[in-house]
Order: sequence, then structure tokens, then C-alpha cells
Amino acid sequence: MKFRVERDVLAEAVTWTARSLPARPPVPVLAGVRIEATGDGVLNLSSFDYEVSARSDIPAEVETPGTVLVSGRLLADISKALPAKPVDVDVDGTKVVLTCGASRFTLLTMPVDDYPALPVMPEVAGSIDAGVLTEAVGQVTTAASRDETLPLLTGVRMEIEGEKVTLLATDRYRLAMRELTWHPAAPSASAVALVRARTLSDVAKSMTTAGAVDVALSTDGPAALIGFEAGGRRTTSLLVEGDYPPVRRLFPESTTTHAVVSTPALIEAARRVSLVAERNTPIRLTFSEGQVVLEAGQGDDAQASEALQAALTGEDISTAFNPHYLLDGLGALTAPFVRMSFTHPSKPAVMTGQDSLEGEDDLTFRYLLMPIRFAG
Repeated sequence: MKFRVERDVLAEAVTWTARSLPARPPVPVLAGVRIEATGDGVLNLSSFDYEVSARSDIPAEVETPGTVLVSGRLLADISKALPAKPVDVDVDGTKVVLTCGASRFTLLTMPVDDYPALPVMPEVAGSIDAGVLTEAVGQVTTAASRDETLPLLTGVRMEIEGEKVTLLATDRYRLAMRELTWHPAAPSASAVALVRARTLSDVAKSMTTAGAVDVALSTDGPAALIGFEAGGRRTTSLLVEGDYPPVRRLFPESTTTHAVVSTPALIEAARRVSLVAERNTPIRLTFSEGQVVLEAGQGDDAQASEALQAALTGEDISTAFNPHYLLDGLGALTAPFVRMSFTHPSKPAVMTGQDSLEGEDDLTFRYLLMPIRFAG
């Protein structure tokens, strides 16, 4: 096998593909990136760890087609460090020689015959605008659990119904839900899938330059898969098994009190006040006519407070939240104002965005946050 490829193109493709490599590969070959040089001037780079696969197709000047398997992380490090010149790659027996300007590297190959076959991409179910997908995934995955002992909650529930897709994630302390429109392959499309939040985040971050992302889905059989493809890149992931808790019912049907505050102002105030909040201690928010007062700290400890303008509808209310979870929710909003809706101080609050102080809230993204009990 022998080919030439631009350094930047190779480095970007290898780095993206190597992101799917397992941290502790169960077998040595799964630490490798498979490179196939085809006769039609395309390089296929792929990685696989039994749960997630990645493939990137890039142009190259192929002199001799072939397939080789090399250490993915080492190849990624080398590719990024090469000078900005074309890279010549040549296989010499059990070694791969990379030459770029005056730089020359020799890598040992791995047995490509031992490498497992990549999963077959499921049938395309529809496509989503890349920008919309990136925003929606960023909003929802902030609420997904990082606790691997609760694998169900490390996933994002994807509900497909015609032209509407709903994403839901929770870690038991907060719940995020985003509704978006897409272009289904079939108008009557209907499906439910539980997708790893980490996979969705990687897809959203790496496919932002594409106009649209094709979503492929297979929910039947033991190897239920979801796949994403855009801009010469494709990735597949096994779906998370199990029944997701019925979290939609946590959103109240109606609320008795709501307050509207400038989103940037509340973010800045919460950051300042939280500086004195010890670990696992809350920020207290007291809403009254025309203002909200944020407080943290008590007793002999450091204390902080700050008042902001707020428009309150309903009775005065005091509640408290984990400062990090509060800031995560505020940061996920894209609107200039946040509406915080309440039914009771000790029951979850719902955060939504709105464009103006007196406007209506946008229900396409909702963030539900559990309060924390506080003394006094």
C-alpha cells in the first residue's frame, strides 16, 4: 500500500476517528485505526470498540491500494505533529513508513485479519440540520448522568413521531427536554431509542460543518443501532438497553407562580454568589414584587447576596438549588430571558426561555430542577 495525503486532512481524520478508541481495549487490535486505501482515490479510516464505531473518508493520491492497521492514538499524535507538507505513507512488510518533509516515522502494523468487521449502517430514518442538532444535544446532555452504575440514565431518550423529535435526559436531580423538527424518510415515522449521551455529544461537536446530518436507526434485534453520517464521516453506536423511567410526567400541567429574569444577569449573579457556597450547599432565591434576591452561605461561614430585577406573577416564593445544576440550566438556554415557573417551594421548578420580559415562553426546551431544602 502506498499513498500521499495532505497533512491537515490526515490529522483531522485520524484525530476524529481515534476518538472512538476504547481507553482499555479488551483485545490489542481494538487500539488500532484501520486504514484502507482504495483504487478510486479515497482513504477509509475506521475504529471500533464493540459499542461505538467511527469511519472517515478522505481524498488521497493512491498509488497502490491496500489495507493496514496501526496504533490509532500514536498515529493521531504523529499526524498532528508533522510539518505542514504532504504526507507519504508506504507499507514495508510489517511496518508503515510516514514521510513528511524531513520527518520520517516508522510504525509497526497490527494483524488486520484479526480486526472485527464494522457494523453495517442501519437504514436512514431521516435528516436533521446540523446546527439544530448541535444546539439541541448541548441543551439536553447537560442533564444526563455521568454515573456508569446507572447506565440507563447515561443515555438520552430519543422519541420520533413524524416530523418531531424529542430528546430527554435526567440524572434524577434535573430533567432536560428539547423538541425539534427534522426531515423523516417516511412521514409516519415513529420510533423510540435510548442513545448514549457521550455518543450524541461527539456527533454534535464533530459534524457541525455539515449542512445536514443523516440519522440511521435500527431498534429491532439484539444489535439495535443508531448511526449518524455527514461530510464523509459516519459513526454508529449500540443503543442502551432497558426501559427509561417515565420522566415526562414530572413536568407540571400548570404552575401558580412564575418569574422572568434576564438570563445573562442571573448567570453572572449566580456565579458570584456561588463563590461562597460550600460543597453540596445551595443558592437561595427569594422572589418578590420586582426582584429576586440570591443568597449563599450562612452562620459563621462566608456569605453573599445580590438582588436583580425580576417580573413576578403570583405569590412571593423562596426556594434553593444546587448552584452547578442551576447554572447548567441557565447556560443551556439560548433566550435573553428565563422564566422560572413554580407550583410550590419544595417541588421542582421549570425553566424556559423567552425573548422579552413580557413575552411568552418557548416550550421547545424545558429544564426541570429539583430544589434543595435549606434552613430558615
